[in-house]
Amino acid sequence: MSEQRRQSDDLGQKRATRLDWRRNLYVVWLGELLAIAGFSAAMPFMPYYIQELGVTSAGQVELWSGLLSSAGAWTMGIMSPIWGSLADRLGRKLMLARALFGGAVLVGAMGFVSNVNQLLVLRLLQGAVTGTVAAAYTLVVAGTPAEQRGFALGMVQMGVYLGASLGPTLGGFAVDCWGYRACFVLTGVLMAAGGVVVATLVRETRTEAMAGKGDSLVDGLRLVLRSPGILSVFGMRFVVSSALRMVNPMLPLFVQALVPSQDRIASLTGLINSASMVTTAVGTLVAARYADRVGARKVLLVCLVSAALCYFPQAMVANVTQLVILKALAGLAVGGVVSALSAALARAAPEGRQGAVFGLQSSVHSAANAVGPMLGGALAASWGLRVPFLAAGLGFALASSLLVMIRPRRE
Repeated sequence: MSEQRRQSDDLGQKRATRLDWRRNLYVVWLGELLAIAGFSAAMPFMPYYIQELGVTSAGQVELWSGLLSSAGAWTMGIMSPIWGSLADRLGRKLMLARALFGGAVLVGAMGFVSNVNQLLVLRLLQGAVTGTVAAAYTLVVAGTPAEQRGFALGMVQMGVYLGASLGPTLGGFAVDCWGYRACFVLTGVLMAAGGVVVATLVRETRTEAMAGKGDSLVDGLRLVLRSPGILSVFGMRFVVSSALRMVNPMLPLFVQALVPSQDRIASLTGLINSASMVTTAVGTLVAARYADRVGARKVLLVCLVSAALCYFPQAMVANVTQLVILKALAGLAVGGVVSALSAALARAAPEGRQGAVFGLQSSVHSAANAVGPMLGGALAASWGLRVPFLAAGLGFALASSLLVMIRPRRE
């Protein structure tokens, strides 16, 4: 009887563990959906907000757009490894809640600034405090069985891109109805709602929280430098993210140049961003399925080449319809790239040190987010709004070339 009771207890514990990680996954999925929907409701319209704040001269709007997009990335790049190390020591749930509530306050405050200098200060602070995606990845990977991590990361990514697809449409509607300041307040409300969901519903055990036994920032850096697999993923992520971020801050200005009438321009820009994010969400799921069949490396190469082929023609579009079609196709390819890279990083990260690895990965991503917009803004200001699209295509072509040159590790 005691043996049967022990087996029954073990079975019950396994079922509880299975339910716990799935519960946490669904809660984090919802929290990220709300947070990214909020963040995406405001950021695509930053160039228009800059003009409302008084920056209107030729070239200055492009340069300020690039600077404001990069500002948060610089401070996020500095702070992400620190937050990642603290996640391994103090708990992943705490770090995710910090990012959500901190972002709610700081982005919401952007709706009340009176000049671009105040906006820049808040962007710097927001980058230092937030970083919800890296925190969500760390929480999910640490609490999910190894054999289910690919599925779990795919779900989180789908929530991120679905949120990014909803946000621009919501923000465009808010702008056209109540003005640009309203979309920042909307962001604060949605991010706060995501924080409440995570804080009240996520369950993290003492073991998962590491109870102060996590690695230091220096230990995490040493781990990355000794791992060729992690370094190769970081390098690829930097190139891909830089290519994407060269285009994103310039897109509203490009749409503004393509459309004769400026009526409801914010809604139109939001719809274009939403269409791209919807296909990106689809791309993450499709790529994850085919990666199991034919291999992640092959899927990644196909998606990188496809992204390059979709970005080059965007520089030559004559109307918004052509731009929407090409951005939707590019979204499918980009979703596959992100899915493959995230899965590779999850496999390479040692047990119990996911916070350090994903924190450093967030720094790499942030560095790209800082370099990309500044480069895109400089290119647009010097040679026109079409040039960043060509540069992005070259970036994806470079990434595909690097993947071909990197030899896969023999198992």
